[in-house]
Amino acid sequence: MMIDNARTPLVSIGLPVFNGEKYLKEAIASILAQTFGDFELIISDNASSDRTEEICRQYAAKDSRVRYYRNATNIGGANNHNRTFELSRGKYFRLAAHDDVLTPTLLEKCVAILDKEPSVVLCYSNIIQIDEHGKQTGILDKDLACSGTPYQRFRQLANWNHDCEATYGLMRAEILRQTDLQPNYTDSDRTLLCELSLYGRFYKIAEPLFYKRYHAEMSTQAYPKIHERMAWFYPQKKAMKASAFFPSWIKTFHYLRIIGRVPLNLKDRISCYLHALHWLLQAHWKSFGKEIVLFWSIFLLVGLGL
Repeated sequence: MMIDNARTPLVSIGLPVFNGEKYLKEAIASILAQTFGDFELIISDNASSDRTEEICRQYAAKDSRVRYYRNATNIGGANNHNRTFELSRGKYFRLAAHDDVLTPTLLEKCVAILDKEPSVVLCYSNIIQIDEHGKQTGILDKDLACSGTPYQRFRQLANWNHDCEATYGLMRAEILRQTDLQPNYTDSDRTLLCELSLYGRFYKIAEPLFYKRYHAEMSTQAYPKIHERMAWFYPQKKAMKASAFFPSWIKTFHYLRIIGRVPLNLKDRISCYLHALHWLLQAHWKSFGKEIVLFWSIFLLVGLGL
């Protein structure tokens, strides 16, 4: 089903990519094969040096729903993710990874939920995990922020050990525009989910509707240590900011900021503030201690002119 690119589509799919030639064709093909066809696919190429541009231009030439953009330089992973949303026009938005595969009915079923349930801000599904060869290795099956008060949803997303799989859910664009999108620090996709959960509940479709690929080249595997992972956010070292050196502090201040600006009743707001402070003082005190030492070390070096 082809859609007139001149009109505003109901759904926008953002596909950020950097040197993704290995799995890109399969990812794009699965998106274009959706039974729900009223969408645009926005591809933001982060200055790839492999065949990514060639592959994307081939699809854009064949299907008017594909909009291809190429950054002159690598602007960082999170910034490229955010760029796909900034270029979008749809009522609903979904982020897609260049190495994942969608089942044909994913959009159809997620759109039906958002159309039917106005209190739902994000709809996602169970996920089948696959390896680099497409072999199934497991299933991600967690109910994230699907019920409870804003505080209860926030606490669950901030505390639980999960892969932030709901990041790849279908979201209401009007709500997403009120957030900071994905900031430039590690685990910022979790922060985005926490912020979204304060606006409304999530909905999980029990049926697995997409395949998430785990392989050695994905960012969390290529950069296993936190300080190494900052290269994904800041490919050019001269662009690095405080978040590269003080991620725990930056994340806490961000939590406090979003809690203060989202419309909440007094009880939920106070509960969220207290939980953020608990996260600061108990769960991550070692990280905060190291960052304090680093801060004073830098301060003394600068002060002494070393």
